[in-house]
Amino acid sequence: MLLEFKITDVGFMSYYLGLEMLDCNLIKTPMECRVKLLKFDDRIKEYPTLFKSLVGSLRYLTCIRLNILFLVGVVSRYMEAPTSAHMKAAKRILCYLKGTIEFGLFYSFSHDFQLMGFCDSDFASDIDDRKNTSGFMFFLEIVASLGVLRNNPL
Repeated sequence: MLLEFKITDVGFMSYYLGLEMLDCNLIKTPMECRVKLLKFDDRIKEYPTLFKSLVGSLRYLTCIRLNILFLVGVVSRYMEAPTSAHMKAAKRILCYLKGTIEFGLFYSFSHDFQLMGFCDSDFASDIDDRKNTSGFMFFLEIVASLGVLRNNPL
């Protein structure tokens, strides 16, 4: 890129979108299993401006990290009165991002591919307002290259 554009190398990224990525436990899942966040609970109230800034930065990152889109939407529900449980969930997403910094997408050229889709719903499990949460996932599988990998005994 240095050959095409005039850029400055500022070193490794440790400060991004107003968030400093300090030492934290690297994790492979962005949210604990079976965690139910409540709109109004009796936990310690958090400073709303800090929470909104954190969630806003995470929302910006969803443009390039689609795997956090659902969870950022979940923590966004609690911006009006965040508690320590909501802040913990948002910080866990940051730890997940740092622990999966090497994740990315690989695109290759092929005419032989298969599209698969999956859908699920939790049928009114939101404790606050009994709304459904639905999710879907699509995979675009390149059949020719994966066929070689599946037949490989290693």
